[in-house]
Amino acid sequence: MSKNQTKYIFVFGGVLSGLGKGIVASSLGYLLKSRNLNITIQKLDPYLNVDPGTMNPFQHGEVFVLDDGAETDLDLGHYERFIDVNLSRENTTSSGRVYWDVLERERKGDYLGETIQVIPHITDEIKRRIISVNKRNKFDVIITEVGGTVGDIEGQPFYEAIRQMILEQGKENCLVIHTTLLPFIHAAGEVKTKPTQHSVMRLREIGLEPDILVCRTEQGNYLNSKIKKKLGLFCNVVASNVFESPDVDSIYEIPIVLNNQNFDSSVIESLNIKNIKKHQKLDYLKEAINRFKNPEKKVTIAMCGKYNGLHDAYKSILEAFIHSGIKNKAQVDIKWVDTELLESDIHKIDIIFKNIDGILIPGGFGNRGIEGKILASKYARENNIPFLGICLGMQCAVIDFARHVSKLSKANSTEFKNRTRFPVIDLMPKQKKVKNKGATMRLGSYSCTLQKGSLAYKAYKESSIYERHRHRYEVNDKFVKKLASDGLVFSGKNKKLNLVEVIEVKDHPWFVGVQFHPELKSRIVKVHPLFKDFIASAILYNERQ
Repeated sequence: MSKNQTKYIFVFGGVLSGLGKGIVASSLGYLLKSRNLNITIQKLDPYLNVDPGTMNPFQHGEVFVLDDGAETDLDLGHYERFIDVNLSRENTTSSGRVYWDVLERERKGDYLGETIQVIPHITDEIKRRIISVNKRNKFDVIITEVGGTVGDIEGQPFYEAIRQMILEQGKENCLVIHTTLLPFIHAAGEVKTKPTQHSVMRLREIGLEPDILVCRTEQGNYLNSKIKKKLGLFCNVVASNVFESPDVDSIYEIPIVLNNQNFDSSVIESLNIKNIKKHQKLDYLKEAINRFKNPEKKVTIAMCGKYNGLHDAYKSILEAFIHSGIKNKAQVDIKWVDTELLESDIHKIDIIFKNIDGILIPGGFGNRGIEGKILASKYARENNIPFLGICLGMQCAVIDFARHVSKLSKANSTEFKNRTRFPVIDLMPKQKKVKNKGATMRLGSYSCTLQKGSLAYKAYKESSIYERHRHRYEVNDKFVKKLASDGLVFSGKNKKLNLVEVIEVKDHPWFVGVQFHPELKSRIVKVHPLFKDFIASAILYNERQ
């Protein structure tokens, strides 16, 4: 596209949360990028936390870490996975961050004695942050998703800022997409439009008009021409700009579903974007979905964690399983193993892991379920079951090996037992003086050098890699020599800091632990090599049984 003024697209949600506005925003990003537009995407969250780094996963799902170390909402993961871009802290903000920055400037005297108010100071800061992602004026389109739902008190400054911004940038350069619920009442056999009508009413009360409606439905074909006309009439939207986002087997179908309705074409036409190319990546996505729906093989992976009641706590891992399954033409089923229960049912461990083709221990914090995780690592190691340990999962594997192979009785991490005799996992030196919990871990992308011939090297097919981290504890260098002499392979290290990044077990078919989080870099168009090889090894294990 020839360089014209940047276009701004705002994505809101109404009626209730969880409608998938993040997926709609991501899908639009995928479609626009596929048509050779240079796009970026950002999230505005109304909560007062500065970032989600200290928030409970049960409340907010996983924390998605970016290359620059920013701890962000899980929607940033959707953005990166769909659009295949590396975002930064400039692509996310919260009310807490906005107020923090404004108040800091007030304390410095930057406002020259002004009375600090929501309007204009908070709204100006929000506008500045929206625009700041385009400092070098390189993007054709900026997509901005606002968290929460229209009508929430805490979201009002964001909506007001966007109202002002549309006025300042020009209506011709801005587009409002509103996602709503279109429920089907089975007892009555009717689709109800009132929730959407009332949601749009709330939006219009604050001075914003939707240009496009995306209606979430239980299944496709609810949105016939009659309902489109009705919604268009009562919501002041052109009927052709009313679209349907049905429940689907895979979120990666949504770009195809929306494209089949000419969604991206309507966006392009509404914004008067010229010189648009035909889609370049839809065929790839269609083939991926075909593989997903028609797998040639099936494997079952035991997910050994403690947040099993809320799968969003492990969202990126689950998506990486989908990507690696598609790559290997396999269906990846998950068996959720509660490691707390595993501790009390150790005599049933053979039953729990029956018909399992691989074991994964994810990252996490705290000592709840730790002994169960160590048992899971031990079981995978002793029974030659493919194993992937991530962050805490790797640390549990090291503890298992130290206790049961190196005979370092009661070896542990100082996170769980401060005075353990054999602290094979210990707090990193730079972390020992840290008191604040927010944004103080080892965060973001760091280098790792892989040992040639190792399983990790075979996966990556290169010796120098960069991966994202989120941890305070690390393998204690004092025990590396002992563990290595007993068969634990330290196949990846950060040489600058002399930190262990990857471990493997000698003579095991596929046993890998990593201190970083590979799931954060897996994408639908670029499956992560470790997950690809992990699932490939699980397929081989399954075939040999």
